[in-house]
Amino acid sequence: MAAAVRAGCAHKGFISVTRRGSHSSTALKPQYDAIVIGAGRNHLLHVLGGAAVSEEIIPGFHFSRASYLLSLLRPHIYQDLELKKHGLKVYMRDPYSFTPMLEDGVRGRPPRSLTLGGDLAKTQQEIAKFSEKDAKVYPDFLSYLERLACAIHPLLDAPPVDIPGLTQGSLRKKITALGSLKPLVKSGLKLGKNIPDFYELVTAPAIKVLNRWFESEPLRATLATDSVIGANTSPNNPGSGYVLLHHVMGELEKEKGAWGYVEGGMGGVSQSIARSARSLGADIFTNRDVKQVLIGQDGSAKGIILTDGTEVHSKVVLSNATPYITFKQLTPKDALPEAFITAVDQIDYTSPVTKINVAVDKLPNFLAAPNSADGKPGPHHQCSIHLNCESMEVLEEAYREGQQGRPSSRPMIEMTIPSVLDPTLAPPGCHVVSLFIQFTPYLLEGRRAWTDEDRERFADTVFDWVEHYAPGFKNSIVGKDILTPPDLERVFVWYICMLYHSKHSLHLYLARPLPSVADYRSPVKGLYLCGSGSHPGGGVMGAAGWNSALKVLADFKRL
Repeated sequence: MAAAVRAGCAHKGFISVTRRGSHSSTALKPQYDAIVIGAGRNHLLHVLGGAAVSEEIIPGFHFSRASYLLSLLRPHIYQDLELKKHGLKVYMRDPYSFTPMLEDGVRGRPPRSLTLGGDLAKTQQEIAKFSEKDAKVYPDFLSYLERLACAIHPLLDAPPVDIPGLTQGSLRKKITALGSLKPLVKSGLKLGKNIPDFYELVTAPAIKVLNRWFESEPLRATLATDSVIGANTSPNNPGSGYVLLHHVMGELEKEKGAWGYVEGGMGGVSQSIARSARSLGADIFTNRDVKQVLIGQDGSAKGIILTDGTEVHSKVVLSNATPYITFKQLTPKDALPEAFITAVDQIDYTSPVTKINVAVDKLPNFLAAPNSADGKPGPHHQCSIHLNCESMEVLEEAYREGQQGRPSSRPMIEMTIPSVLDPTLAPPGCHVVSLFIQFTPYLLEGRRAWTDEDRERFADTVFDWVEHYAPGFKNSIVGKDILTPPDLERVFVWYICMLYHSKHSLHLYLARPLPSVADYRSPVKGLYLCGSGSHPGGGVMGAAGWNSALKVLADFKRL
């Protein structure tokens, strides 16, 4: 097998696969069996000062510029490609969630906080600070989610339903396509009497489900963050419950629902995949940009054309770029039906995320969990730290402002500090801080584009809020990298900065991104989708976006 990978933006690269037994090469071959477009620059490791990601020169601070946590990378792919053997090292987090309160302490005590982790008894003690009732029912809530997740978990690895086969063509074709319903039927049978619960979770607002289980605002709001993370929605919107379920379906080191830090940053995922590919005969190329898919006289995909005019031929082409980039920019317009192009235009790509990467010269010191005298990180520092998440109303107000074209004045912030577990990321005593922020519009009020002043003003708002929780944070900043929605689109070649390649919802298994291409096949024979925009979805900010493309490599490994 031979392959070529360009570690660049969504359409600036390709993996080319030929017969097993070929050796890795530094020269392009004239013919391949398969080409996968798009290595995904969002998965690369960026070094502040080493790469052109900031005008400030800060040597030694290593950032995962967009992605920041690993999960949802399917275990069998992890194993088939032997990613551990090829250098992938993951730091597990326990505890994993920390929500500090903005409140005055009582009798000299610090403000309260909520910490969730793998130790159920400790987690219940934390919840009991806010509600004894919630602490008691929390194990039942976890069991409820696990029952639903386990029933549909197999769908993540099953081919999508062949909707075109079921609805078009001959009777024989329709009968053959009925076989694609088998995984869905099996999941339905496994759900059994839980089908009503499943239907409610994936269709109802997350707030309706959480209100039925819990009474304390900090717990409800903390859990609700998983229902809106990366999505332009609020816990009050129908369907937000599905996003909550999707994020608990991840798995890491055989631990369900776990998310972890990759040693060296998320680039470690790319690097281990590259080493695995090389061991199977892959050719890895950099600075080779794909201009468009090569269409033959018979209307089928015959390879790709690079920006320098080089043609690379193959039997099939798979695109790891977004559906929009794939069909609107890489595929010749006359190769696609007009109705299909219209449908692609109507896919919801909206994302409300701004990502700010910060280099600091000391560990954040939270009022709710003061640092120890020796300055060593506490358990809470390894967590996803939820700021401005004290109540559902705070989240809802942040969402409302974003929909009105205004960056949230009290934004939802998910802070992570991977350097507390991974010492390779920052100089001694220093740390890298990732701030994943919602809600920010793609265009500001009046459909105005972001300016440098807007970026700085919003970053100052974010830093002011962090300062409320951890005084001294602003003075510790030695550098920053601000990526608003338009910046994410420009840097990583997403469309309208959508980190999931399209909106997450129940259509993942049945119609992602559109019913006609849910089984990865495009209207162009030999051209397939394989990124986050196709089943099983995921986030290019995480690792799920690799799943479909890596299935291709794993399958070729078995040839």
